[in-house]
Amino acid sequence: MRNIAYSLAIVLLLSACNSESTGDNSTVEEQTKQEVVQVNEALIGKWQGMIEIPQSPLEIILNLEEASGNISVPVQGITEFAFESIEYNGSDAVITINIAGSLIKIAGTLKNETIEGTFTQNGQSYPITLKPYTETPVTYKELLIPVAGGELKAALQMPDKPTGELVIIHAGSGPTNKDGNTIGAGANNSLKMIAESLAEKGIASIRFDKRGIGDNTALIKKEDDLTFDLYVEDVQAIVDYAKNDDRFNEIHLLGHSEGALIMTVAAQQNDIASLISIAGIGRPADEVLMEQLSGSLPPNLLMESEKALQQLKAGKKVETVSEQLQSLFRPSVQPYMISWLKYDPQQEISNVNVPVIILQGRKDIQVTETDAENLYAANDQAIIHYFSKMNHVLKEIEGDREQNIASYSNPDLPLANGLINEIVEFIKRY
Repeated sequence: MRNIAYSLAIVLLLSACNSESTGDNSTVEEQTKQEVVQVNEALIGKWQGMIEIPQSPLEIILNLEEASGNISVPVQGITEFAFESIEYNGSDAVITINIAGSLIKIAGTLKNETIEGTFTQNGQSYPITLKPYTETPVTYKELLIPVAGGELKAALQMPDKPTGELVIIHAGSGPTNKDGNTIGAGANNSLKMIAESLAEKGIASIRFDKRGIGDNTALIKKEDDLTFDLYVEDVQAIVDYAKNDDRFNEIHLLGHSEGALIMTVAAQQNDIASLISIAGIGRPADEVLMEQLSGSLPPNLLMESEKALQQLKAGKKVETVSEQLQSLFRPSVQPYMISWLKYDPQQEISNVNVPVIILQGRKDIQVTETDAENLYAANDQAIIHYFSKMNHVLKEIEGDREQNIASYSNPDLPLANGLINEIVEFIKRY
């Protein structure tokens, strides 16, 4: 997956300093210079905030220094990218960053240690709020696991009193990181919360950014190098790594959404204790995609999409794609789609010979109860459990669709009631 390119210009409009005489013999020029220094000192440091993009807030961190600085976008794997320039002038500060020529501007006012303003990129403007940065404590140990093309960075969440059980956690589709947060969709921290909750129960876990995003961006040089099978191979590498660690005596695989299918395939190829499938699709991907597209495309593009999916499922690339369908069928993503479409979730879960639990929320607006039932029917050793108020990001929803969508970017919401207990009881049972 590619990183989003940035060119950043920031104007922080601060309250003017007191311009009355100081009573000493300094010149007006010296007083002005002193005021600039004072303003600079108020700005220097790290600022953290959210770009309030509708339904997909994006966190940024700005590090302002006297003559330089940098920006980080955690969910996109952009870390301390240097400013092109920074200038202070009285109560104003202007910062410019240029990555591949895309222009971004932020205009804001500092009041009571909060900067409120507007974020503008490519003619679109969004509110932004910045506050002094607060370091998030790291509660895991970073692992470097050998995989094809390099090393995979992973997070090992160890309990204070480990039981010897380990859960390997795989995130869902698209650019979703180890914490369960999707680029451009804000933070919900669902998988982070699972890992930390399991640790409280004595169960260790390993979670990781998929290759091509976040910590593992460098493992994919080009989008057309990425395949579904590479994800499966990465899981196999983690299992092999864990088997050589004396702290673990059994390994469980947990996958969410598309990660459930990845873990289902990996479970067939590894000596593991169980499979935990959460919000997993129970139909071939082309069927799901056509269902989603049928409500948004005109008949001609819907027919083109159906033919493209048939061709990709047959293992053949699509040479000509309409401009309106490039985001879905662009040439660079076709190798991944070919590798993904060959898997039928029902067939794959039927081939799993270890205990399986299928967990599904009734408030999920992305994966249906029919999907869960399809998976359950395909494996006569599986058990299934529904959560009446759980949605796709594993949070508890009382209200309507608007509340459901808002939860995708709310890390303060707890996990659905009973989810962790169900996972722990299943692990202990097997």
